[in-house]
Amino acid sequence: MSKVLPPHAASPAGPSYPASGAPIGVAAALLRTARPKQWVKNVLVFAAPGAAGVLTHGTALVRTFAVVGIFCVVASGTYFLNDAVDARADREHPTKRHRPIASGALSRPAGLVIGVALLGAGLGASLALSWHLAVVIGSYVAVQFAYSLRLKREPIFDLGAVAAGFVLRAIAGGVAARVPISEWFLIVAMFGSLMMVTGKRMAEHDELGDARGSHRATLGAYSEAFLRGVLVISASVAVTAYCLWAFEKQAALGVHGDGIWYQLSIVPFVLAILRYAFMVDTGHGGRPEEVVLSDRALQLAGAAWVGLFALGVYAH
Repeated sequence: MSKVLPPHAASPAGPSYPASGAPIGVAAALLRTARPKQWVKNVLVFAAPGAAGVLTHGTALVRTFAVVGIFCVVASGTYFLNDAVDARADREHPTKRHRPIASGALSRPAGLVIGVALLGAGLGASLALSWHLAVVIGSYVAVQFAYSLRLKREPIFDLGAVAAGFVLRAIAGGVAARVPISEWFLIVAMFGSLMMVTGKRMAEHDELGDARGSHRATLGAYSEAFLRGVLVISASVAVTAYCLWAFEKQAALGVHGDGIWYQLSIVPFVLAILRYAFMVDTGHGGRPEEVVLSDRALQLAGAAWVGLFALGVYAH
């Protein structure tokens, strides 16, 4: 493993930001720290059951929705813990300084206690569904703990840890619905996730300028050229793997159906990847969830892809 970068310390040359903004109540502080906007990531739980065509089955649909709820709880728990650990570093960031724990609206001990409670609740709920799902959720929690405590200061491993969170969501959906997961599906999920995480780091790299290392240690280690290279490689592998997956699903239909919808779905998938890369290149990749929720062109490409893929799954 590479040498651990030193823990965060405010850079004397970096900008100084006030730690607090307008006062907020406890309820608002708890909601902001839970970050409900981030729950849009949990749509990945539907990916494997949707690709397998089982979302029309009552039991699989209910179990999939249950896992989405579990990930909302567990992910919010990791945000509480991460914000408590990162409070000092967040005060060196122009927008993260407004987070409740960084600004003082919510205490660090309270953040730690709430975070642990939410993680425990999520793990308990997953175990009630199946021990296989509990293993996946437990792996997610373990990765997030490792990220908060150490991996965020390890170049490359910080990217991998965040991307793993997306991949584990996709795996959890397949486990919950009890459907096999294609190797190509996993590759698309892994490298698509890595692309999004790298895009976020590129935006932070540009936004923070010379003060980037005082906010996130690994940002001081990455060059823009390196991050751009990782982005290109990730996007290329994701597109290639998706094409192979689409052709595999077409071939699996054989004489029993028409796989043209899978082939056609390649077009909006590639357009969505290119659109996201364009948004990153123009400085809008720092908050992927906001890009997905606000960019109409990306939403249109995504809707076209979902529609065509759904036709491939159900129209035969």
